[in-house]
Amino acid sequence: MSTASLALQRTNLENLAMLASLFERVERRATPVDAGQYRTLVARLSAALGAQMASDALDAVLAAHPATAELYENLHYTHAGLCRCPLETAVAAETVAREVLMRLRLSRSSPPAAPAA
Repeated sequence: MSTASLALQRTNLENLAMLASLFERVERRATPVDAGQYRTLVARLSAALGAQMASDALDAVLAAHPATAELYENLHYTHAGLCRCPLETAVAAETVAREVLMRLRLSRSSPPAAPAA
């Protein structure tokens, strides 16, 4: 790998880490953030997530910044699903969702309960 390529990857990683840290702070704020500024931050972070860098470096940033990891999953959902989520957690979430949907379906199909006397 060339020196220029390594320098570019380092710059990309530094940008990603800085944006991920900022995004984490914004996501954890109790006060609302301007929608335009939020969209701009997400757009820049999304671009940084697509930049060239070593996969282990990307994994380290995603492990340190859960909000960025969630954004990464959302950006890649069509190709990889819940790619950052452990399989057991993903299966458990799907199971719970199916149970909730089944209960909703059953509650809509059953007749309303008679009022108590």
